Amino acid sequence: MTNRCGYCALLGRPNVGKSTLLNRLVGQKLAITSRKPQTTRHNILGINTIERGQVIYVDTPGMHLRGEQPMNRYLNRTARSAGMQVDLVLFVVEALVWTDEDQAVLQTLAKIGAPVILLVNKIDQVKDKNRLLPYLAELSGRHAFAEVIPVSAKAGDNIGGVEKTVLERLPEGENVFPDDQLSDRNERFFASELIREQLTRRYGKEIPYALTVEIEQFKDEGKLYRIAGVIWVEKKGQKNIIIGNKGESLKTVGTQARLGMEAFFEKKVFLQLWVKVRKSWSSDESALSHLGYTD
Repeated sequence: MTNRCGYCALLGRPNVGKSTLLNRLVGQKLAITSRKPQTTRHNILGINTIERGQVIYVDTPGMHLRGEQPMNRYLNRTARSAGMQVDLVLFVVEALVWTDEDQAVLQTLAKIGAPVILLVNKIDQVKDKNRLLPYLAELSGRHAFAEVIPVSAKAGDNIGGVEKTVLERLPEGENVFPDDQLSDRNERFFASELIREQLTRRYGKEIPYALTVEIEQFKDEGKLYRIAGVIWVEKKGQKNIIIGNKGESLKTVGTQARLGMEAFFEKKVFLQLWVKVRKSWSSDESALSHLGYTD
């Protein structure tokens, strides 16, 4: 039986469901999710080893038009670089929606040599299914897509079809990663992301984009992980909001993040969190690099 193995990037604008799709395809939560745009800030490999091969999915930040700040430039650059280094691209869009940012992603895809499969996500939210066919036909005329597949990452609709189609289009070859490996990222990375997920979900529009998380300590004590993290923000007022009255808001974030870590790591976690101010860190190239935002 022929074995296939290769890399497949998930590209698209913010909030089309790429991270939810990655988690569904690999059968485990690897990428954090929220309703806020730009929740994903780094490329994350999700490795799915199946009977006839191995698909190495690359979840990417949403590509967007607001690219003037160093953080925005980093996010777009990170996503574009993934598309240039894979065997296949899944271009994810939202059913019945087409924006200027979708068009900008499509223009980027025109410069990529890899085949592109169009995934039309969130079909579970379309009440009148008769509207889907004209929409799919319209999108099919915009690019020479290898396939056009309607899906629902949240509900799991047609995910098996995506997996089958992707595997068939990957090159023949031996698996790159061990069969039981799920990602290239270490536990320290996932700890920081699980903290940031709680912050992103909890706070309004401004604060999630002005914060990042740095893990200062990660100790394996056998039955327990002892983790200490710093939440970096850009203004004192943001620090006060995250800490909350008598520290209650920070305590809630810490509790929810700890529970998420214990489920993810399958181990007890002792978590300590601090909030510190680093003025304009998201606009400072050296600060971004220090905090892990490197190509």
